[in-house]
Amino acid sequence: MEKNLAQVRIRYEYEQDQTARVRYAHGVWGGINPQGEVELNFYTESDKIPAFSECLVTPDGSLGHEMAPSDDDLKVITRHIHSRVILNYHTARAVLEWLQEKLEIMEVEAENAGYFFEEEAGKKQ
Repeated sequence: MEKNLAQVRIRYEYEQDQTARVRYAHGVWGGINPQGEVELNFYTESDKIPAFSECLVTPDGSLGHEMAPSDDDLKVITRHIHSRVILNYHTARAVLEWLQEKLEIMEVEAENAGYFFEEEAGKKQ
């Protein structure tokens, strides 16, 4: 007896890896790797922490203010890469479509609430 294919179902059940964590990202760096896959390196940014700092000792033996070496002509930002993701073409296309759908929902909800994202503020006024 053959099953009707319209009644066959596939269930996807999700398990979370114990090492999975929520990560915040300020940006992404990457491109197409030598195997033709999309490589995404998510990072957060912060001011570079100095290699050291010093305090002057005052004549009475107390500590003065803390100083760190700096170059007034150069601001250094550290990008800490915390997650790397590699996608093949089909997965990258699916992620792009999924993300586009989510952004469209966010934009509609924001507009209905009277909130506009900074990029859109100039266009909507």
